[in-house]
Amino acid sequence: MSSLSPFETQVAQNEVVKERDSRKLILYNDDVNTFDHVIDSLIKYCNHEPVQAEQCAWIVHNNGRCDVKRGGYKQLRPICEVLLEKGLSAEIE
Repeated sequence: MSSLSPFETQVAQNEVVKERDSRKLILYNDDVNTFDHVIDSLIKYCNHEPVQAEQCAWIVHNNGRCDVKRGGYKQLRPICEVLLEKGLSAEIE
């Protein structure tokens, strides 16, 4: 049986933390919000560039959902909450 070196152990621990903190903020399509509202919200709350926000809006429109931001739960939760407050459909996966 081989044991891991301290370096290998640290790398393995970092991968577990990275996996745990790698959540997705998903935006869902709806029949209520305009493209402009979705784009403006992505720019304002997700720090998207205008082109990126427009692309995400089209993906949501065509596919029904889009992964609009990745990060840890603590980072994504306030963003998700404000998107919900603004009338968008979003959740963290």
